[in-house]
Amino acid sequence: MRRAIVVTMVVVGFALQATAFLFLAAPLGIPTEVRYSDPRLPFAPVIFILGVVLVFSAALVYELLPDRGASDG
Repeated sequence: MRRAIVVTMVVVGFALQATAFLFLAAPLGIPTEVRYSDPRLPFAPVIFILGVVLVFSAALVYELLPDRGASDG
């Protein structure tokens, strides 16, 4: 069960990072004369950072959640 949760967290985290960077923050399709460093969505960097935090917190979840199949002995 914990492996499924961790894999889901990692996949969602990478998806947030890719979405935030490629589609919301990268200046794709914008003419060069109006290309600024401002992202299309004002909070795109926050979404990217949330994805990074989610991926790194997956290791914490893996270590802190008990494994149901393992015995303590």
